[in-house]
Amino acid sequence: MTAMQTSDDGVTSLIDIATLAQQLDVSERYVRRLVEERRIAFHKIGKFVRFHPDDVAEWIATKRIEQQHLD
Repeated sequence: MTAMQTSDDGVTSLIDIATLAQQLDVSERYVRRLVEERRIAFHKIGKFVRFHPDDVAEWIATKRIEQQHLD
């Protein structure tokens, strides 16, 4: 099962830091900084940090910059 699939019981798999960094093509250090600065939603499970795919998609959507039309 990959990080963004839903298991047979309907539970969405959470993404770890390494997987998210790979998906975004950024360093793990950058993802850790986003967490430390609380710039991205995350779940803390014991000492582990995990991300819900919907939270990641929402965060990416907020980073979109619309094209400006020059009049």
